[in-house]
Amino acid sequence: APVGLFFGRIANFINSELYGAVTNVPWAVIFTKVDNFPRHPSQLYEALFEGLFLFLILIYFKNKFSNKPGVISGLFLIFYSTFRFIVEFYRVPDEQLGYIILNLTMGQVVSLIFMLSGVILFYIKYETR
Repeated sequence: APVGLFFGRIANFINSELYGAVTNVPWAVIFTKVDNFPRHPSQLYEALFEGLFLFLILIYFKNKFSNKPGVISGLFLIFYSTFRFIVEFYRVPDEQLGYIILNLTMGQVVSLIFMLSGVILFYIKYETR
């Protein structure tokens, strides 16, 4: 799954989809299909964190928890949701939704729900056996 996320986000970057907020950072990118403002390359942030880093983290924990089914799934939910929640601060929220509650985007609200689910799953599966 992380490998698919990685290449999916690279495709989003190439297609100027799901772009980041306007910024002045030196690595800002101008998406000419969108406008001519320098923006965070949030797709690349997501590719790095939700793809590459998540893959490496899960590989690291694979052997450690291979005898406890469900623990890796819990870790996936926790780390993916954490990374997604953070990267959402650098993305433009979905136009039709904007900010939902407490100045959080829909992606952040859903990430919090999945993060909690991952913590519960990890706790239940880690404690069994």
